[in-house]
Amino acid sequence: MPSEYSSWCANARKFCAIISKNLKIAVYEGVSQTVLEKKNPHVIQLLKKLLENTTMKIFNLVKEIIVVDRMTLMQAVNSAKTFAITYRGNVKYAPFEPSDIFIYQGVIKRPASSALIPPKPLKLSELFGIHYKVVEDDDRILIKAAGAWQDLLPINTPNAEYDDTTGDGIAEFSHKELENIGWHATEFNITYRELSEVLEKEAEGILFCIEYEGDNYQFSGLGYLQNIEEAYQILYKYSKERIEKLIESDKDFAKENLTEDEEEAAKFFKVL
Repeated sequence: MPSEYSSWCANARKFCAIISKNLKIAVYEGVSQTVLEKKNPHVIQLLKKLLENTTMKIFNLVKEIIVVDRMTLMQAVNSAKTFAITYRGNVKYAPFEPSDIFIYQGVIKRPASSALIPPKPLKLSELFGIHYKVVEDDDRILIKAAGAWQDLLPINTPNAEYDDTTGDGIAEFSHKELENIGWHATEFNITYRELSEVLEKEAEGILFCIEYEGDNYQFSGLGYLQNIEEAYQILYKYSKERIEKLIESDKDFAKENLTEDEEEAAKFFKVL
């Protein structure tokens, strides 16, 4: 490789790292390497665009197809052990990691055999049940899991940062640090819904959901955050700025009209 090109790649990687550090964004190695291997005048612009896209990734089970390795899945199915399939298509056995998000968890039970009636071989689609759509494609298994959403909630909700699966909306954050922000922010009519939308726009994480579009629109989702400290900084900054503006421009929240609870919240955000 020419020394000039090597130098260019080294400088570009440094530039990429600087942007990443400043914006607190993790750069996927595969993406950065692929881009940097192609020397072109638009590479820096592309890197900036990639790095600035920090919204939570939406994983809509209605649209997504989970791809699982056939051999790995068959081993789990035949193991008689509790196993799970993550939304990335990885097969895991209990005990599971809190960070995992599953599209299936359980034990595959085959029909009991009989001496008089030999067992009938069942397809994977029959073993997983009516809520899953399973297609066998050579060495891959393709799974659609939107129909199993209700079964997935008790599995995935305990590890979610917030729960947006009921008509009541979001009621709390699971981490104490974020819940402290939510609790105090509500004194100034900043809702958990508003805060969660900020996270979805600015924080790294996964919005694991089902979303049906059209006339009969339906949404149900669970929010997972990759970096709680980053999320805390984002929400704290947002809430502080919102409260500062309210105190300055809304007479109901003028300093002299604040209630004891509102004053306590303002002090929490270091506005007073």
